[in-house]
Amino acid sequence: MKDLLSKTEYVLKETKALFDKVGVLYSGGKDSTALLHMISNVFYEFPFKAIHLDNGKDFPETIEFMNKIQTLLKFDLIKEPVEIKYDDITGLVCCGHNKTEALKRVIAKEKFDAIIVAIRWDEHGIRGLERYFSPRDKEFRWNFYNPGKGQYGEALQDAEFIDWGIAVKDFGKNCDHVRIHPILHWTELDIWDYIRTTNLPINKLYFSKNGMRFRSIGCIECSLAVNSNASTIDEILEELRTTKTKEREGRVQDKELAMQSLRALGYM
Repeated sequence: MKDLLSKTEYVLKETKALFDKVGVLYSGGKDSTALLHMISNVFYEFPFKAIHLDNGKDFPETIEFMNKIQTLLKFDLIKEPVEIKYDDITGLVCCGHNKTEALKRVIAKEKFDAIIVAIRWDEHGIRGLERYFSPRDKEFRWNFYNPGKGQYGEALQDAEFIDWGIAVKDFGKNCDHVRIHPILHWTELDIWDYIRTTNLPINKLYFSKNGMRFRSIGCIECSLAVNSNASTIDEILEELRTTKTKEREGRVQDKELAMQSLRALGYM
């Protein structure tokens, strides 16, 4: 835990030093809640504005919980409405690329040059390609696929920058903003261990009710409960040590190709 936190703290301090205005996305889920708590422990006063991309379809429990965390950690929260329309990438009238459009608006209005996102390498194949500091171009695109660069002609993503400060400045006119991922190196099990260790409040939808719980929480339209009897954090930790079910099994839009397309176009 000490090593995990040390790496996250380093990325957060670099972020504050390198960028003029930073926003941090907040969904009310376990990862973004844990990250906000880490930020509050690294800095004397919460230094970044939090952003909630609101499609009006969040669980009531999530909204109630987010209000509780905002009061506890004392951060400013921007609520940016998401237009509800058909998304031809996911095939849903819900979030998906619609959230990317909302994020574009809030970045333009607030003039953010960096956005912190609570994603982890282990939660999805396409997120496993990410870097701590990840540039987005003017169209919000992420160049995760660079064919022909490997020794045997295989596709490779660019390596993590050795000097983040120089790298950020080099993007110049081609870079709209930089995505920052301070908990990439954490696992789902690590996050729950952090929640237990710090006694951090968490969304009650994660705990079993009538043999079902949410392992990954989005909005009402794209989140499904999974079979589980884990009703405490200790029981969740024990379940995760033996389960063969993927973390995002209960997310409707999480088919591999859909997520790959969404991420390339600026999704979180």
